Amino acid sequence: MLANLPMIGLAAGLAAALALPAGAANYEIAMVHNGSTGAKAFEPAFIQAKVGDTVTFLPVEKGFNAEIIPGMLPLGARGFRGEMNRPVTITLTQEGVWGVKSMPYYGMGMVALIQVGAPLNLEEAMSVPQPARAEARLEPLFAQVLQNYEAN
Repeated sequence: MLANLPMIGLAAGLAAALALPAGAANYEIAMVHNGSTGAKAFEPAFIQAKVGDTVTFLPVEKGFNAEIIPGMLPLGARGFRGEMNRPVTITLTQEGVWGVKSMPYYGMGMVALIQVGAPLNLEEAMSVPQPARAEARLEPLFAQVLQNYEAN
């Protein structure tokens, strides 16, 4: 029975790889108490990705979840709400800007931004009211989106 474990792991890995579109990437974002931008942070807080890529939010420490910020989701995309202290993986199905928060620390500015292809909903996302600390952390992330878009 134990001799079959490597084959089971290989089969599971192969099935997971086949479930992703060809060339799709998986990004990992850690949820930490102390990050490069201060207390309560996603690391990295910004990712530029493509439709079909996946993002896994990893609670490196306890007390976090990841969920979409209402109003910061591309048209046609499904929102998500991860469970506390559990990893959550999402598939980026639509072009645009995806805003993410950790609900327990949203007021402390625990936010992330994912740009998928063209930032089609950027104006709408930028107009969503935010707690002051979240807004302060989102400003340089929105600037990164604008810089990326203008460069292409």
